[in-house]
Amino acid sequence: MKVMLADDEPLARDRLRRLLSEIDDCELIAELHNGRELIEQVERHQPDVVLVDIHMPEMDGLKTARALARMPLPPAVIFTTAHSEHALSAFDAAASAYLLKPIRREELVAALLRAQQPRRAQLAAITDTSTGSRDRYLVLRIGRKQQRIAADQVICCLADHKLTRVLHRQGEGWCDESLQELETRLGDDFLRVHRSTLVAVRYIQGLSGSGNEAKLQLLHTEQSVPVSRRRLPALRALLRR
Repeated sequence: MKVMLADDEPLARDRLRRLLSEIDDCELIAELHNGRELIEQVERHQPDVVLVDIHMPEMDGLKTARALARMPLPPAVIFTTAHSEHALSAFDAAASAYLLKPIRREELVAALLRAQQPRRAQLAAITDTSTGSRDRYLVLRIGRKQQRIAADQVICCLADHKLTRVLHRQGEGWCDESLQELETRLGDDFLRVHRSTLVAVRYIQGLSGSGNEAKLQLLHTEQSVPVSRRRLPALRALLRR
């Protein structure tokens, strides 16, 4: 992960530099004194993440983040500040995280992991945007890596808090698209069988139970998934074909 930081305080830069040096797979590629310098260098260095102090001369962190967001493929932004009153403004500026100084190592690690989740601009860039091709792939976070999985390899998608857990033929991973977004994008090859579950029609194997106890068995996984009562008639008709 390539990281750049912008902070006008030397001691703050020293602390972040030391913390970043202790984190595996993390490379600090540039240190800047204000937001204007950061913006000038981002296009040249193409960082994955930028650490930005909110209070800086010439251009503060909030203005910097908004300017970065207008780029075709912006880096993730993590705000660092000694003041808590800007938290709401920070997230309005699409920050991945907001860290209060003095920053602790575990907080920085968690923020960097959160920043690795693919954002919409990244999804558009990673996938081929030629006619219909984006619908054939999901971009998943698997451990600390991102991987593109063909939609025909996806067995089911399960809502899990604000993320979506995706089971596929090679294993599983996490997607930042909601079930509603995936259902719309993937079309008729997938069926919403429960408010928390979207399944690939091609991998439906069988149905057991009834009413609120109904479960759907899927090929290539031992995990059965719940079926809502109102979806049972459609599923039974599908299995009789």
